[in-house]
Amino acid sequence: MTATDPVLTVDSGSRRAELVRLFLQPIAALLLVAAVLLWAFNTELDAIEVVTLNASTLLKATWEHVLITIAVTVLVVVVAIPLGIVLTRPWAKAVVPVFLGIATIGQAAPAIGVIVLYFLFTEQEGLWAAAIPLAFVSLLPVLRNTMVGIQQVDPSLVDAGRGIGLSAFGVLRRVELPLAVPLILAGLRTSLVLAVGTATLALFVNGGGLGFIIDTGYRVARTTVLLTGATLTVGLALLVDWLGALAERYLGPKGLR
Repeated sequence: MTATDPVLTVDSGSRRAELVRLFLQPIAALLLVAAVLLWAFNTELDAIEVVTLNASTLLKATWEHVLITIAVTVLVVVVAIPLGIVLTRPWAKAVVPVFLGIATIGQAAPAIGVIVLYFLFTEQEGLWAAAIPLAFVSLLPVLRNTMVGIQQVDPSLVDAGRGIGLSAFGVLRRVELPLAVPLILAGLRTSLVLAVGTATLALFVNGGGLGFIIDTGYRVARTTVLLTGATLTVGLALLVDWLGALAERYLGPKGLR
């Protein structure tokens, strides 16, 4: 009889569980949203509810929410990944605590407080007035994971890269960054989900989004409106998390998948 390696069994089991989750998560999100929308549209709505619970308004709010999330993601990627790379260089060690401290403050501070402070200082309104402070709130996971991902690369691999004639930039591009991609994507996934949740606060600076639906339902005491807005936000967060999981699984180096 051949003994079964318990490590391989556990690993294959976890892989199957992950594949099942990747398959079921978007279905669950879509079913949840569809069920609530069917319930809402088949409920006898009053004049106030009809103004908000219609296809045009819901699609507009959802699209605005997606745009805010995309804007936050672009800002986080453009700032956090290059900054994380720079902070892993030996000559930047002295300033690492400063930047990590600032990023930690951004995530620890209440998102609504960061948005309001940004508005008070700039007096801006609209999408970017929400996206910029929310990017500050969402910065830390990508920044930290970029640094950790690069720092965990085996020094012998870096030495081997230099030994075959690669420059420091060549080693970074062809060795360190590819090996750090899984952790960077994991941090980005966390930031994306955080961005979807905090984007509901964009309504306070006229940034649009599903926060408008939720706030309207709360203000006029209409549970149907409130529940619809909240469910759409949850469904969008689940779909974004699913996309992040797909990116983690299929965009990393083949040998590390």
